[in-house]
Amino acid sequence: MTHPIPLARPVLGPEEEARVLGVLRSGRLSLGPRLAEFERAFASWLGAPRASAVSSGTAGLHLALRAVGVGDGDEVVTSPFSFVASANVVLYERARPVFVDVDPVTLNLDPDAAAAAVGERTAAILPVHVFGYPADVAALEQLGRPIVEDACEALGAVHADGTPVGARGHLAAFGFYANKQLTTGEGGMVTSGDPAVKERIDSERNQGRAPDMDWLDHDRLGFNYRLSDLACALGLAQLERLDDLLAGRARVAARYREALAELEGLGLPCPDEGGARRGWFVFVVQVPPGVDRDGVVKTLAREGIQSKPYLPAIHLLSFYRERFGHREGEFPVCEDAAARSLALPFFPQMTDTEVERVAATLASALAASRNASPLR
Repeated sequence: MTHPIPLARPVLGPEEEARVLGVLRSGRLSLGPRLAEFERAFASWLGAPRASAVSSGTAGLHLALRAVGVGDGDEVVTSPFSFVASANVVLYERARPVFVDVDPVTLNLDPDAAAAAVGERTAAILPVHVFGYPADVAALEQLGRPIVEDACEALGAVHADGTPVGARGHLAAFGFYANKQLTTGEGGMVTSGDPAVKERIDSERNQGRAPDMDWLDHDRLGFNYRLSDLACALGLAQLERLDDLLAGRARVAARYREALAELEGLGLPCPDEGGARRGWFVFVVQVPPGVDRDGVVKTLAREGIQSKPYLPAIHLLSFYRERFGHREGEFPVCEDAAARSLALPFFPQMTDTEVERVAATLASALAASRNASPLR
């Protein structure tokens, strides 16, 4: 039987094992020396002044919104085409996510739509660097509001001016789930420029404990958003090989472009343009209009190839429909992308043979779907 091809697979080896084992043997599993070491190494690699390790990218976004002052009754302009966490974190602070449509090419927040949505109650703008392609943050900076960047999918991405995503000076959150460019299993990082902001985030991730870590002094509301030393040790090992991991992802993406180039009507990820560079997280295609995307997922699964619809239109999720009255047709670009997006298997060690197998099976699945369509 042909071997299955998973949607994602982390690259782990002896160095990761040795680092984690070292922490286990030390007995210092949390709030130990690996935490600060990981933060410094990550900030240095990225070119950011400071970084704070947290338990997830979601936790990082939440603390970042608090740090820029988002609170009860505020509005945050953001994208409806994202993982739901980027909207949920706004609600954590009793603010409201104000969705605007996305650019049809990059699928990132449309700056003109964002400008039209900014009002008196707008406390922040939260762009999402979707699928690792840098959002047009330079345009959003002209709107005069604090910016919190969801860079959870964009490690390794670079803006058109050469600045790495997350090092532009705004608070930016990265995620280290198992399918990310760098993994700690679960975990994340918030980059910042202001030492006072880092001090606040470091305190709030640890139940609001005072900067001197005095157990008896909690001088602000906080959360349990800590990242363990076990996870930080894993992150340090991953960071040492990150350049190779990113290069491996870029290689697989280039091979996919070649293998899928002749498939009629299939939308490929937008190419790098104007100096911007994607940090490859997933390889997401848009199936042609009229094709049964979910049927294609099932066909691929029968052949041992895992795939996934990616991403939803957040405003059409049941919770957001019921709470805010959202409906179909509000954000047509987002809704079209959400209905046709398909994530294919993608990881640094994917072989050319595996890519070719996915491409051939996808071609057959698309042809079968077209032939079965009542519109033909």
